[in-house]
Amino acid sequence: MNSEELKKIQTPLKDKYRENPDAAIFTLRAKGKLGEGISCNVETGRALASAGLHPATGGDGMQLCSGDLLLEALVACAGVTLSAVATSLGIQIQEGIVNAEGDLDFRGTLGVSKESPVGFSDIRLSFDLVSNADQEKIQTLLKLTERYCVVYQTISSGTKVNAKIENKVFSS
Repeated sequence: MNSEELKKIQTPLKDKYRENPDAAIFTLRAKGKLGEGISCNVETGRALASAGLHPATGGDGMQLCSGDLLLEALVACAGVTLSAVATSLGIQIQEGIVNAEGDLDFRGTLGVSKESPVGFSDIRLSFDLVSNADQEKIQTLLKLTERYCVVYQTISSGTKVNAKIENKVFSS
């Protein structure tokens, strides 16, 4: 896809959203069902992914770790966003690798230490590119990728999350 093809696809959407801002609001959903043992089966839209405990918390490593899934979502979103921005800017990318890594102190999630955070303390996102762009364009590409990547912005902005639980009591 080139810049003109991308504009042809996105211009009517952008015009629609400018004219009717409510048309740009979508609710994305994810759903999972508790599985056997300590697991949750998540419907990805393409397949069923089974998530479980990380080996550092007692898992056997046979199921996906939700921390890995978060980093994978960041890699996927950042990669797609970078590709779209590069296309829009006319930057040709011959090859690109997207990496995300994050640091976890499992003492927090296991309740071993109240001082240890639950969750990632640091996440690093990097791109290794082979392209036709000079350093100034590459910095613009990074800046716009950070700005428009949904997962990056959600993680970095500390988005408010509300949780609730509904319980239907069963008799044993």
